[in-house]
Amino acid sequence: MTNVTVLGAGAWGTAFGQVLADAGNDVTMWAIEPEIVEGIRDHHHNGVRLPVVEELPHNMTATGDRAEAVKNADIIVVAIAAQFARVALAEFKGLIPQDAIVVSLMKGIERNTNKRMDEVVCESLGLDAEHFAAVSGPNLSKEIAMRQPAATVVGCANLDNAEKVARACTTDYFKAFITTDVIGLEMCGSLKNVVALAVGMARGAGYGENTAAMIETRGLAELTALGEAAGADPKTFAGLAGVGDLIATCGSPLSRNYTFGANLGKGLSRDEAAKVSNGVAEGVPTTAAVVALGKQYGVPTPLACAMNRVLEEGISCADMLAQLFDGTITAE
Repeated sequence: MTNVTVLGAGAWGTAFGQVLADAGNDVTMWAIEPEIVEGIRDHHHNGVRLPVVEELPHNMTATGDRAEAVKNADIIVVAIAAQFARVALAEFKGLIPQDAIVVSLMKGIERNTNKRMDEVVCESLGLDAEHFAAVSGPNLSKEIAMRQPAATVVGCANLDNAEKVARACTTDYFKAFITTDVIGLEMCGSLKNVVALAVGMARGAGYGENTAAMIETRGLAELTALGEAAGADPKTFAGLAGVGDLIATCGSPLSRNYTFGANLGKGLSRDEAAKVSNGVAEGVPTTAAVVALGKQYGVPTPLACAMNRVLEEGISCADMLAQLFDGTITAE
């Protein structure tokens, strides 16, 4: 049995906490909101973030005390909104047990620094690469919360530590694969959100299967090229964390990024879409970061550039798609 702490009790953090508990671990959720802490600790229910689960496992508890949350943890899972991770984790520096493995569920590129979440976490906590792991795959939180069969990929520079995390989250309905390609996992999880925004926008505007398939495949080519330039293994993008996550995120209204894009496609402004979309759409701040990374690595990012104009200038879906048809003939 392993002691696991999850920092952040949002929908995905709580759903993953349930997976960890189902796998036989003792799980402590940390949350800043007193009502969420009380709900999980006293009633085995997170009515604020994951009401679909009527009763969480009894080997899950919660606390709002940072030191108490992590003091005996073998594995610490970070499930905080990507853009707030650095500030939130600064409060935990010096509290993390020396041999603990820190696992990121976050998918995003940090605004202004253009850094991946592995870089943000390791810098914030003074952590070495061998004690950091990333988890990424086609993991829509509501479906996993309902214990529908799913799989993910655990990446760590130390394959033994990747195996430890994979064992800790493997159940009869949730399977974890392992890799050492942390950069690939991080890039897959972050960049596919931009593609999901574009697919959602096309769907919201009334376009069909051909348009969606075109955006997804060209988007995959774009993020694979960018990932490879950053040092990722291109094969990672053809697996669960790449194609798998792209299919799930671009094809389901459960995806926050797809939903945000769909609202844009229906004619809502960026601010209006933010108000009606369910939760944080990490693809919004990530889009500009992808454009910046493309310039940094010398990789064309036409889809990200087009979506960035949507977000910054408010151009229509038709204009966004027109940018992908610039008249230049290139190899596929």
